[in-house]
Amino acid sequence: MRYVTLAALVAALAVMSAAPVGAQTRVIHAERVITDPAAAPMGRTTITETDGKIVSIEPGWNAGPAGAEVIELPGKTVMPGLIDTHVHLGFDPGGDWWRDAIDTDEWTAMVNVKNAKKTVEAGFTTVRDVGNDPRASAALVRATREGWFEAPRVLWAGMPLSPIGGHADVHGFRPEVMAVLDKHNANTCTGAVECAALVRRTVREGADWIKIMATGGVLSQGDKSLGQAFTDEEMKSIVDTARSLGVHVAAHAHADQGVRAATLAGVDTIEHGTFISPETARIMKTHGTVLVPTLLAFKGVGEGLGKGIYTPAVEAKIRMTLGHLGEGCRNARAAGVTIAFGTDSGVTAHGRNAEEFGLMEDNCGMSAKEALATATTTAAKVLGMDQQIGKLAPGYSADMVAVDGDPLKDARILQKVEWVMARGQVID
Repeated sequence: MRYVTLAALVAALAVMSAAPVGAQTRVIHAERVITDPAAAPMGRTTITETDGKIVSIEPGWNAGPAGAEVIELPGKTVMPGLIDTHVHLGFDPGGDWWRDAIDTDEWTAMVNVKNAKKTVEAGFTTVRDVGNDPRASAALVRATREGWFEAPRVLWAGMPLSPIGGHADVHGFRPEVMAVLDKHNANTCTGAVECAALVRRTVREGADWIKIMATGGVLSQGDKSLGQAFTDEEMKSIVDTARSLGVHVAAHAHADQGVRAATLAGVDTIEHGTFISPETARIMKTHGTVLVPTLLAFKGVGEGLGKGIYTPAVEAKIRMTLGHLGEGCRNARAAGVTIAFGTDSGVTAHGRNAEEFGLMEDNCGMSAKEALATATTTAAKVLGMDQQIGKLAPGYSADMVAVDGDPLKDARILQKVEWVMARGQVID
């Protein structure tokens, strides 16, 4: 009997769905172009793309090189492809907690492919996946980099590092089942030496970032609070080891104490930051720490309250955090902390990512222009890719979207993207 491997499954799906990206030149005629949220918009413009790179951006509509394919977008505003710095492509919302014990790597790979397609169709051409099954995710990342199917560019953080009993540690199974799951996931550590070794193993698996659970989590069944989880020494060891290997660190952190400890340890980004105080925000500013608020995650879990989706303990944590929605973000913005776009998609349905823009305006006090920058130029810089993505310019990746209207005045219109190009591939 011949067995189908994970790689073969992903490859087969890719062959069926991919539209090959060739060296053909494409000319895009746009009514209006936003090259960078900080720059003045252009009127009618011709953008020329070859082999996934932008070649030129010129005023007016011209035919371009002989033989070029012309894409007409009359009445549309074209802008850089969007960037989401906090997604979980291998997760879907509302999944039963016990599925950890029955879902295979092959199934998780298929979930990744499905959600990657939804994400790029929504206009998000680059994402940072900050927690996913290592085997399925490694296959997804490799396939997307090979251009096998329609998907965003994916940066990957491997399995989140968790203290034993913390957020992202498996809970609730019989001891013999727990032993198998612990061996399969292998994402917990205790003490500076053990945590440093886990960082090294995660990077060896191919991770672009390290993700740690600096505090408890809202949706965890096991941890009883949102307070600091890793010790100061453990977090410092994780960050120092990651730095020595050339990767950055993102920290899931809700409680103010955990945010502050992670900041002082040197993490690059704070994810969620629900209870950031004004004092901690000032410390973040001093250290250059970035906040990724993920407000959509709170909206999403709030939609499931009272429907039997969550246990009573989890519902209590959801209600408690919803009472502080946007508080940490407002304090961070007031202190001048850099804020980057992230949604925690996977907690909410993939493809809803752009709903975050309106939440940033309503709950963080941002203008549409500020919110748009968080998902373009700012996010690109946070990912260390600001010379490749985040704006439209010659030499940059041909990542762009088209919408009706002016997203610099109303970022909510990005919830309905009309056309997407990712690395030169027009998304169907």
